[in-house]
Amino acid sequence: MSTSAKSKSSSKTTPKTRVRLQKVIAQAGIASRRSAEELIQAGRVTLNGETVLVLGTQMVPEVDVLEVDGERVRIAQARDQEVYALYKPKNCITSLHDPQGRTTIREFFPKTNRRLFPVGRLDYDAEGLIFVTNDGELANQLMHPKFKVWKSYFVKVKGRVEDAQLAPIRRGITLEERRRQPAKVKVLHFINDKTWLEVSLREGTNQQIKKMLLRVGYPVLKIKRFRIGTLTLGEMNPGESRRLSQDERDALLTATS
Repeated sequence: MSTSAKSKSSSKTTPKTRVRLQKVIAQAGIASRRSAEELIQAGRVTLNGETVLVLGTQMVPEVDVLEVDGERVRIAQARDQEVYALYKPKNCITSLHDPQGRTTIREFFPKTNRRLFPVGRLDYDAEGLIFVTNDGELANQLMHPKFKVWKSYFVKVKGRVEDAQLAPIRRGITLEERRRQPAKVKVLHFINDKTWLEVSLREGTNQQIKKMLLRVGYPVLKIKRFRIGTLTLGEMNPGESRRLSQDERDALLTATS
């Protein structure tokens, strides 16, 4: 039976000791907060033995027992947290599992005994920089729209782009009855009847770049993400990864503040 799973803790417990389940799951390095919400909605989370479906449910970490897929959640220590930059290849799904049997990003994860997950997504046919980590709080700060982290892409489109036609994207184009945040876009160069652009976004809805450029008349042929916040793809090749230094992680956090 589904329930909001009240905490075992005493009513005298101060409010500040109570934490939302998705935050605890993120701190434990199991998933980002957004993905943790999906786990809750899928009925895969229990609190004190009872299934939780309410996203606002809170717990007292020192008292309550939280489980995901039957395994107890324990908050990871900072020294156990790892963050890697990974060059996602094309024709690879940004998921840990795929029922269709397609190649998943997990196949390119670095060798570690930590339970890693990808931060955000890239389209199946897109390539480029993505982070994999067990640091749910960092993942949340990089993914949540309120932190407005810039992500930059090289994009090849069909046709010779007229700069004036990019104005709606720079202002904030309307897609599916919702106005998107203004994006940065500039023409880099032409190759025959194709154009390479540099596009930077602070949000990233499903296939947003493809939809924006198609709206102004240019079908997308290729997408490569080369920068997230302060970090660039550098000299990595498809499928390669490297662990971020503490200085690089601190710089990313600064970019979200």
